[in-house]
Amino acid sequence: MPNIICNIVEVCIFSFDNKEPLYLMMRRSKTENLYPNTWQIVTGSIEPGETATQGALRELKEETGYVPQKFWILPEINSFYSVKTDTLNHTIMFAAQVPPKTNPVLSDEHYQFGWYPINVARSMCVWTGQIEALDIVHEFIVGGKLTAKLSEIPL
Repeated sequence: MPNIICNIVEVCIFSFDNKEPLYLMMRRSKTENLYPNTWQIVTGSIEPGETATQGALRELKEETGYVPQKFWILPEINSFYSVKTDTLNHTIMFAAQVPPKTNPVLSDEHYQFGWYPINVARSMCVWTGQIEALDIVHEFIVGGKLTAKLSEIPL
């Protein structure tokens, strides 16, 4: 029977160009062992002793250099099964708004980035869970629905 674990966080990053929301997509380094050269949102592991929120903020800083202006927990959990480890993994999803017209400082995990409208960002994703997270951010957080107020994490 597979083990169930929850030690991964993902962060959808957005900013505005005038009033248009743009989403940060990053391309994994060609030398990464796991999914090299694929486009993704911030993805990383929760370290021992960290909460999921602390892990997401740390990964955001490590992978992009950003400290968010605003930060949200998404009403979405991404799940995937790993054949290699026989584990069902639950990923906790977050959203971060960062200052407009700024560029990330990429870690060694990524070598390319871009700011894209929602339809382009969605088309770049490999995993359906990341597409769903982008859709939730776009509709509920960026769209200013009540979800944005209820799920914002004070910084």
